[in-house]
Amino acid sequence: MVADRPKKIEVSDLDRLISGLEVDFVSLTECLVSPGWALSLPPSEFAGMHYNLAGHGRMIAGPFPPIPLAPHTLVILPPMTPFRIEANGSNGTTYQQVNVQQSAPSELTRYVAGNGAPEILLICGFIRTVYGTSLDILGNLPTPLVEQFGACDRLDLSLKMALCELIGHEVGARAMTASLIKQVLIAVLRRSFTSSERWIERFPILNDFQIARAYAGMVAEPGASHTVESLARTAGLSRSSFMQRFTKLIGSPPLVVLRQLRMKKAAGLLEANVRSVEQIASAVGYKNRSGFFRAFRAIYGIDPMEYRAIHSLGKLESLETSLLD
Repeated sequence: MVADRPKKIEVSDLDRLISGLEVDFVSLTECLVSPGWALSLPPSEFAGMHYNLAGHGRMIAGPFPPIPLAPHTLVILPPMTPFRIEANGSNGTTYQQVNVQQSAPSELTRYVAGNGAPEILLICGFIRTVYGTSLDILGNLPTPLVEQFGACDRLDLSLKMALCELIGHEVGARAMTASLIKQVLIAVLRRSFTSSERWIERFPILNDFQIARAYAGMVAEPGASHTVESLARTAGLSRSSFMQRFTKLIGSPPLVVLRQLRMKKAAGLLEANVRSVEQIASAVGYKNRSGFFRAFRAIYGIDPMEYRAIHSLGKLESLETSLLD
């Protein structure tokens, strides 16, 4: 007999999922919009996290209802959602508009609409939030998420520090920026537990609480001896029901996803260059070197030793470049 389906995701499961979440930072954009002006940006293939530092106005995002903007309003938009920022002014509903034709490829970009002092100061982070080598938890977000924070939450400080990291262009700037953006995302997920709407359950992976529980176990301990049967027991489902629901929700069968999670952890350990390859293979659940090598090549296309050498060289070149600047 399988267990009853839980009514909501448990804090412990969400905590494990958050801990294993990797934020793949793409770019940050500053948007400055003067009173009576509008700034229109094209869709991005990545989800957007938009935080209004100051001013009042509204955001028009895709086909969704207008979103009021006040200081410390945070909006997360699904991928491929164009949006327009309108700053309050004295000219009613008539706006002079600046249209951005395409998203800039650079890590840090500034867009300005208007010649006077800006009314709206918006920081936009375009990100992927991933586990393993797939499953962007923001990738299938059905509607925008909107949450009102305050100055005491200090999210603006994290985003300002992220901007400073990119401007400073020091060693590890991208990693530090990703870490700061993850802090903001964690604050957003925390807020959901006190929100009357429980909007956290709009994330597909968090809406099926039984699959989320099994997946959280895989994320927390990818090197454990997981099997389809053990994961189904964790979820409180029969084997066939677990396989069907997991594959439909995640997009791949459980053991395929487990291999992705294991190889992602292995890649991180190889980059750290502290453990031997044999130790890393054991840490991610492989009893022999050959099986580990085959699995790693299937994901990354090269052997673990080659991967370590490439990343060691890349870090050295990055450090040399920084010292010469």
